[in-house]
Amino acid sequence: TIALKIGDARILTDPHFSERASPFSWIGPKRLHPAPVPIADLGRIDYILISHNHYDHLDLPSLRQIAKQEGGPPLMLVPLGVDRWLREEGFDRVLGLDWWQQSKQGSFQFHFVPAHHWSGRGLFDRNKTLWGGWVLEHPGFRFYFAGDTGWSDDVHAIAKRFAPFDLAAIPVGAYEPRWFMANQHINPHEAVRMHQALGQPLSLGIHWGTFQLTDEAYEDPIKDLIAALKHESIALERFRLFVPGQKITIKPRTH
Repeated sequence: TIALKIGDARILTDPHFSERASPFSWIGPKRLHPAPVPIADLGRIDYILISHNHYDHLDLPSLRQIAKQEGGPPLMLVPLGVDRWLREEGFDRVLGLDWWQQSKQGSFQFHFVPAHHWSGRGLFDRNKTLWGGWVLEHPGFRFYFAGDTGWSDDVHAIAKRFAPFDLAAIPVGAYEPRWFMANQHINPHEAVRMHQALGQPLSLGIHWGTFQLTDEAYEDPIKDLIAALKHESIALERFRLFVPGQKITIKPRTH
């Protein structure tokens, strides 16, 4: 989960504040650390960006709690098909987009972009809804949120349409064993390739350290990312791994 504050607007990506990434509260992957801030302390949320419907990305209890905020629920921008499912769950401020579709909301332009992944929350709904990433444009600021993805040429198409980016959120965890995970999750070396393909914006490593989902050790994403950056002679401060709750301020572009 990333919390963005742009002007007076607050935006969340894949908000997940529950103890487990699971359909059940008593079993399934459990948090390795508590959520750094309770939902009540986030302030009013204006927009939520959902990448896909897996339990570690679309957390219904978190969405229900946010929807109760003072002033009414935020607008949720979601992959095509997830909008219908969320309406069935009682949410009404939902907008579903197909790949390469866009929506203008005030001073923001939201673009839903492809990713190499899949969707499903049960045994019989695999790939019944879409998955992907998001590009957010605002005067002086352009942000790319990759969601979950394996390596594909989509990143070059995204860069061709939207680069340069001021900030990119790129997944670096849940990548072992490669024979099973390569088609759905990039590893840190591929994350650095993505960083390069996007034009080397300031990048944040996401999708690691909160839930133990795959075989790599907790610190492997850190070590593997540092090794990949050094191999490509990229300064470590250009691709950062934050501790939960850490903040960064980016000045808007003036051109």
